Amino acid sequence: MANKNKQTDPLAKLVALCKRRGIVFQSSEIYGGVGSTYDYGPYGVEIKNNISRLWWDEMTRNHENIVGLDSAVILHPQVWEASGHLKNFSDPMIECKNCKQRIRADEFVKECYKKLMDRFEIISGAFNDNELIKPSDLSEESPERQVLEKILALAEFQQFSGIKTPSEDADELIIEYVLKSYNQCTNCGAKDTLTPPRQFNLMFQTNIGSTGEPGSEVYLRPETCQGIFLDWKIVQESARLKVPFGIAQIGKAFRNEITTGNFIFRTREFTQMEMQYFVKPGETSEALNEWKEKRWNFYLSLAIDPEKLRWLQHPQDKLAHYAKEAWDIEYEFPFGWGEVEGIHDRGDFDLKAHQESSGKDMTYFDDQTRERFHPHIVETSAGLNRMMLTVLWDAYREDEQAGEERIYLALDPKIAPIKAAVFPLVKKGGLPEIAESIYKDLRKRWRVFYDFQGSIGKRYRRMDEIGTPFGITVDFDTLEDNTVTVRFRDSLEQVRIDKDQVGNYIAEKLGDV
Repeated sequence: MANKNKQTDPLAKLVALCKRRGIVFQSSEIYGGVGSTYDYGPYGVEIKNNISRLWWDEMTRNHENIVGLDSAVILHPQVWEASGHLKNFSDPMIECKNCKQRIRADEFVKECYKKLMDRFEIISGAFNDNELIKPSDLSEESPERQVLEKILALAEFQQFSGIKTPSEDADELIIEYVLKSYNQCTNCGAKDTLTPPRQFNLMFQTNIGSTGEPGSEVYLRPETCQGIFLDWKIVQESARLKVPFGIAQIGKAFRNEITTGNFIFRTREFTQMEMQYFVKPGETSEALNEWKEKRWNFYLSLAIDPEKLRWLQHPQDKLAHYAKEAWDIEYEFPFGWGEVEGIHDRGDFDLKAHQESSGKDMTYFDDQTRERFHPHIVETSAGLNRMMLTVLWDAYREDEQAGEERIYLALDPKIAPIKAAVFPLVKKGGLPEIAESIYKDLRKRWRVFYDFQGSIGKRYRRMDEIGTPFGITVDFDTLEDNTVTVRFRDSLEQVRIDKDQVGNYIAEKLGDV
């Protein structure tokens, strides 16, 4: 039976597989790469496109009241002021004067907390499931408690500690209790080179025009939903939609993340798949629960292990400035639980904010009740890159066959980049001609692969590594009885079928009949 990789850094093996087989690899690698930017190779782009098509069909083809949109990446800069991004979309950062590396203050403080745990020999699962030892767990007289109280008082640390401190105290506390004790860059190792924290906006800024004059500043969008909010009314009117209805969009977004990592989990350039669902005031709760169920079932339809999925509700005091209620679908990656998709009650914040900023009417008129109101919005927001990482890791397998290690991706066939591979057993005796005929017939319906190089075992292994569910081998028995061998990726079972029925057989297995 196949088992998950149990190495110390299991994700490293997946990363190596993705590079080796042209799935995902470092962008600009010949120049040393650009931090946390990746290119999707021949098989990776197929997997990525298959997932996005499944999402698109689920959202639009399966719902008569949801339509699509493709809005611009560069929006009017006033959009981001109205949305609150210029004010709220920022992280406190510390910068190293030596290497110029920027470090998120909360991440730096986490490292300091871990060091404190080691220093005072306090046993804890400090950051497992976001649980921390609290000062109340220690005696009032202990020096450990005093230090922990000071560290946990940081405003950037509130989400973990639950302790509230005025944000104006944060800089002083970091300088006094953290930077003086642990002023060492986590990137270059230089000591006493870290600056006090300051707010760092996560949006990429650029300029319209060639001169870069003041007033020409614009931003690459950090999320796709604002384009939907700006266009919702013209979409509603042109498509003759009645509330409730939704607008779906897939597109690139950009965030100048200070801390990236875990392969394609957190990158500066990524693809979002968002749907904004417009409902009458008072009907949000019902719509939110409906979409929670639908989005959960979508992940199950991708054959993701339900034991590796969970819901996480955002506490009220940790909600984003626009949200009234928020839930995350999380997956248990080898580096811990991580958000894959969010389902949010945004209320009427966005439409009211853009109406106030632009002076344009953003209300909806119900011609049945003769009411005019700002629709409330339920948002489903998923990262395609994170969803792809979820699918890849969930499908990663290792086993042993004939004394040899086998690595394969147990991808659901509808996600697999190649649906079937066709092999002539040898390059003679008329076998290649038969194999090519089968290959040409299958490629009319699916993306398939023809391979005649290397031993049949090696050819199977290559296809296993990219998740190809079916291998079709033409051998000398084919000349005698007109049958071929179909080999199944996961079970390694082999069956003989008539070569003229291969297409119908594969279609039946794929559910594509």
